[in-house]
Amino acid sequence: MKTKIAIVVPAAGVGSRMQAGIPKQYIELCGKPVLRHTLDKLAQLLVVDKFIVAVSASDEYFQESYLPDARFVRCDGGKERADSVLNALQVLQDFSPEWVLVHDAARPLVALTDIEKLIRECIENGEGGILASQVKDTIKRGDTYAEETVPRSALWQAYTPQMFRYQELKSALQTALQNGVTITDEASAMELQGHPVRLVAARSDNIKITTPEDLPLAEFIIQQQEKSHV
Repeated sequence: MKTKIAIVVPAAGVGSRMQAGIPKQYIELCGKPVLRHTLDKLAQLLVVDKFIVAVSASDEYFQESYLPDARFVRCDGGKERADSVLNALQVLQDFSPEWVLVHDAARPLVALTDIEKLIRECIENGEGGILASQVKDTIKRGDTYAEETVPRSALWQAYTPQMFRYQELKSALQTALQNGVTITDEASAMELQGHPVRLVAARSDNIKITTPEDLPLAEFIIQQQEKSHV
Protein backbone atom coordinates (compact mmCIF):
# COMPACT_ATOMS: atom_id res chain seq x y z
CA MET A 1 0.00 0.00 0.00
CA LYS A 2 1.44 3.39 -1.01
CA THR A 3 2.60 5.68 1.78
CA LYS A 4 0.51 8.87 1.79
CA ILE A 5 2.72 11.96 1.85
CA ALA A 6 1.78 15.64 1.97
CA ILE A 7 3.78 18.87 1.90
CA VAL A 8 2.85 22.07 3.73
CA VAL A 9 4.24 25.41 2.52
CA PRO A 10 3.71 28.22 5.07
CA ALA A 11 3.58 31.42 2.99
CA ALA A 12 1.81 33.93 5.23
CA GLY A 13 4.87 35.86 6.41
CA VAL A 14 5.60 39.49 5.56
CA GLY A 15 9.40 39.22 5.34
CA SER A 16 10.15 42.59 6.98
CA ARG A 17 13.93 42.08 6.78
CA MET A 18 13.74 42.16 2.99
CA GLN A 19 12.59 45.83 3.10
CA ALA A 20 10.92 45.37 -0.29
CA GLY A 21 7.43 46.74 0.32
CA ILE A 22 5.88 43.37 -0.55
CA PRO A 23 6.18 39.97 1.15
CA LYS A 24 9.46 38.34 0.15
CA GLN A 25 7.74 35.29 -1.34
CA TYR A 26 6.35 37.55 -4.09
CA ILE A 27 9.59 39.29 -5.02
CA GLU A 28 10.49 38.49 -8.62
CA LEU A 29 13.44 36.19 -9.11
CA CYS A 30 14.63 35.34 -12.62
CA GLY A 31 11.28 36.38 -14.07
CA LYS A 32 8.78 34.93 -11.60
CA PRO A 33 7.88 35.24 -7.90
CA VAL A 34 9.94 33.36 -5.33
CA LEU A 35 6.85 31.42 -4.25
CA ARG A 36 6.21 30.25 -7.80
CA HIS A 37 9.80 28.98 -8.06
CA THR A 38 9.33 27.04 -4.82
CA LEU A 39 5.99 25.50 -5.79
CA ASP A 40 7.16 24.60 -9.29
CA LYS A 41 10.17 22.82 -7.77
CA LEU A 42 8.05 20.87 -5.30
CA ALA A 43 5.53 19.92 -7.99
CA GLN A 44 8.21 17.69 -9.54
CA LEU A 45 7.96 15.36 -6.53
CA LEU A 46 5.56 12.80 -7.96
CA VAL A 47 5.71 10.73 -4.75
CA VAL A 48 3.84 13.52 -2.92
CA ASP A 49 0.04 13.24 -2.98
CA LYS A 50 -1.09 16.60 -1.61
CA PHE A 51 0.30 20.12 -1.13
CA ILE A 52 -1.19 22.77 1.18
CA VAL A 53 -0.06 26.38 0.71
CA ALA A 54 -0.90 28.53 3.75
CA VAL A 55 -1.42 32.14 2.69
CA SER A 56 -2.58 35.12 4.76
CA ALA A 57 -6.33 35.73 4.50
CA SER A 58 -5.57 39.36 3.61
CA ASP A 59 -2.92 38.49 1.01
CA GLU A 60 -3.36 40.70 -2.10
CA TYR A 61 -0.54 39.16 -4.12
CA PHE A 62 -1.32 35.46 -4.24
CA GLN A 63 -2.79 34.11 -7.48
CA GLU A 64 -4.42 30.73 -7.99
CA SER A 65 -2.25 30.34 -11.09
CA TYR A 66 0.73 29.91 -8.76
CA LEU A 67 -0.59 26.43 -7.89
CA PRO A 68 1.08 24.07 -10.40
CA ASP A 69 -1.49 21.26 -10.48
CA ALA A 70 -4.58 19.75 -8.87
CA ARG A 71 -2.61 18.37 -5.91
CA PHE A 72 -2.12 21.92 -4.59
CA VAL A 73 -4.64 23.58 -2.28
CA ARG A 74 -4.57 27.04 -0.71
CA CYS A 75 -5.58 27.59 2.91
CA ASP A 76 -5.54 30.56 5.29
CA GLY A 77 -2.36 31.06 7.23
CA GLY A 78 -2.05 32.23 10.81
CA LYS A 79 -0.33 34.93 12.82
CA GLU A 80 2.89 32.95 13.28
CA ARG A 81 4.55 30.18 11.28
CA ALA A 82 3.38 27.48 13.70
CA ASP A 83 -0.21 28.73 13.37
CA SER A 84 -0.01 28.54 9.57
CA VAL A 85 1.41 25.02 9.64
CA LEU A 86 -1.21 23.87 12.12
CA ASN A 87 -3.99 25.38 9.98
CA ALA A 88 -2.65 23.44 7.00
CA LEU A 89 -2.49 20.24 9.03
CA GLN A 90 -6.13 20.72 9.98
CA VAL A 91 -7.02 20.99 6.28
CA LEU A 92 -5.25 17.65 5.78
CA GLN A 93 -7.39 15.96 8.46
CA ASP A 94 -9.68 14.15 6.03
CA PHE A 95 -6.83 13.21 3.70
CA SER A 96 -4.92 11.84 6.73
CA PRO A 97 -1.40 11.45 5.33
CA GLU A 98 1.06 9.23 7.17
CA TRP A 99 3.91 11.70 6.67
CA VAL A 100 4.04 15.45 6.15
CA LEU A 101 6.90 17.68 5.06
CA VAL A 102 7.03 21.41 5.82
CA HIS A 103 9.00 23.62 3.44
CA ASP A 104 9.72 27.36 3.57
CA ALA A 105 8.07 29.42 0.82
CA ALA A 106 11.29 31.46 0.51
CA ARG A 107 13.53 28.41 -0.07
CA PRO A 108 13.24 27.86 -3.85
CA LEU A 109 16.76 26.46 -4.26
CA VAL A 110 16.30 23.12 -2.48
CA ALA A 111 17.54 20.18 -4.54
CA LEU A 112 14.97 17.54 -5.45
CA THR A 113 17.55 14.83 -4.79
CA ASP A 114 17.91 16.08 -1.21
CA ILE A 115 14.15 16.00 -0.64
CA GLU A 116 13.96 12.49 -2.07
CA LYS A 117 16.83 11.45 0.23
CA LEU A 118 15.00 12.92 3.24
CA ILE A 119 11.78 11.09 2.37
CA ARG A 120 13.61 7.82 1.85
CA GLU A 121 15.61 7.99 5.10
CA CYS A 122 12.62 9.00 7.24
CA ILE A 123 10.38 6.25 5.91
CA GLU A 124 13.08 3.57 6.04
CA ASN A 125 13.97 4.44 9.65
CA GLY A 126 10.43 5.21 10.78
CA GLU A 127 11.35 8.56 12.31
CA GLY A 128 11.26 12.23 11.43
CA GLY A 129 14.15 14.25 10.09
CA ILE A 130 15.29 17.51 8.56
CA LEU A 131 17.62 18.60 5.81
CA ALA A 132 20.71 20.25 7.30
CA SER A 133 24.38 20.91 6.64
CA GLN A 134 27.30 20.89 9.05
CA VAL A 135 28.55 24.34 10.01
CA LYS A 136 31.75 25.20 8.13
CA ASP A 137 32.70 28.55 9.63
CA THR A 138 34.28 29.25 13.01
CA ILE A 139 31.49 30.16 15.43
CA LYS A 140 31.88 32.79 18.17
CA ARG A 141 29.62 33.34 21.16
CA GLY A 142 29.26 36.88 22.49
CA ASP A 143 27.60 40.26 22.18
CA THR A 144 29.86 43.23 21.44
CA TYR A 145 32.97 41.08 21.98
CA ALA A 146 33.75 37.45 21.31
CA GLU A 147 33.56 35.55 24.59
CA GLU A 148 34.36 32.08 23.30
CA THR A 149 34.83 29.98 20.19
CA VAL A 150 32.12 27.32 19.94
CA PRO A 151 33.25 23.87 18.72
CA ARG A 152 31.50 23.31 15.40
CA SER A 153 31.93 19.53 15.06
CA ALA A 154 28.39 18.94 16.37
CA LEU A 155 26.74 22.06 14.92
CA TRP A 156 24.35 21.89 11.98
CA GLN A 157 22.48 24.54 10.03
CA ALA A 158 18.81 23.54 9.81
CA TYR A 159 17.04 23.75 6.45
CA THR A 160 13.67 22.67 5.13
CA PRO A 161 11.87 20.50 4.23
CA GLN A 162 11.39 18.98 7.67
CA MET A 163 9.52 15.69 7.64
CA PHE A 164 7.53 14.03 10.42
CA ARG A 165 4.62 11.70 10.97
CA TYR A 166 1.44 13.70 10.47
CA GLN A 167 -0.28 12.96 13.78
CA GLU A 168 2.92 13.42 15.83
CA LEU A 169 3.69 16.80 14.28
CA LYS A 170 0.13 18.01 14.68
CA SER A 171 0.11 17.02 18.36
CA ALA A 172 3.54 18.59 19.00
CA LEU A 173 2.51 21.92 17.47
CA GLN A 174 -0.80 21.99 19.33
CA THR A 175 0.97 21.32 22.64
CA ALA A 176 3.60 23.99 22.03
CA LEU A 177 1.03 26.63 21.09
CA GLN A 178 -1.19 25.78 24.06
CA ASN A 179 1.83 26.20 26.35
CA GLY A 180 2.92 29.48 24.77
CA VAL A 181 6.24 28.06 23.59
CA THR A 182 8.00 29.90 20.75
CA ILE A 183 8.47 27.51 17.83
CA THR A 184 11.19 28.46 15.36
CA ASP A 185 10.75 25.37 13.20
CA GLU A 186 8.82 22.09 13.26
CA ALA A 187 11.84 20.19 14.57
CA SER A 188 11.89 22.34 17.72
CA ALA A 189 8.29 21.34 18.49
CA MET A 190 9.13 17.68 17.99
CA GLU A 191 12.28 17.93 20.12
CA LEU A 192 10.24 19.37 23.01
CA GLN A 193 8.03 16.26 22.88
CA GLY A 194 11.02 13.93 22.92
CA HIS A 195 10.69 12.73 19.33
CA PRO A 196 13.89 11.89 17.44
CA VAL A 197 14.89 14.26 14.65
CA ARG A 198 17.33 12.83 12.11
CA LEU A 199 19.87 15.15 10.52
CA VAL A 200 19.98 14.42 6.79
CA ALA A 201 22.98 16.01 5.11
CA ALA A 202 22.01 18.33 2.25
CA ARG A 203 23.51 20.80 -0.20
CA SER A 204 24.51 24.09 1.42
CA ASP A 205 23.01 26.18 -1.42
CA ASN A 206 19.51 25.53 -0.03
CA ILE A 207 19.44 29.12 1.22
CA LYS A 208 16.41 30.96 2.56
CA ILE A 209 15.80 34.30 0.87
CA THR A 210 15.65 36.69 3.80
CA THR A 211 17.60 39.90 3.11
CA PRO A 212 18.23 41.97 -0.07
CA GLU A 213 21.75 40.58 -0.54
CA ASP A 214 20.27 37.08 -0.86
CA LEU A 215 18.60 37.94 -4.18
CA PRO A 216 21.64 38.15 -6.51
CA LEU A 217 23.07 35.01 -4.91
CA ALA A 218 19.76 33.20 -5.40
CA GLU A 219 19.61 34.27 -9.05
CA PHE A 220 23.11 32.92 -9.62
CA ILE A 221 22.30 29.60 -7.92
CA ILE A 222 19.08 29.20 -9.93
CA GLN A 223 20.98 29.76 -13.17
CA GLN A 224 23.56 27.15 -12.18
CA GLN A 225 20.92 24.66 -11.09
CA GLU A 226 19.06 25.04 -14.37
CA LYS A 227 22.25 24.10 -16.22
CA SER A 228 22.76 20.99 -14.10
CA HIS A 229 19.01 20.13 -13.75
CA VAL A 230 19.12 20.05 -9.92
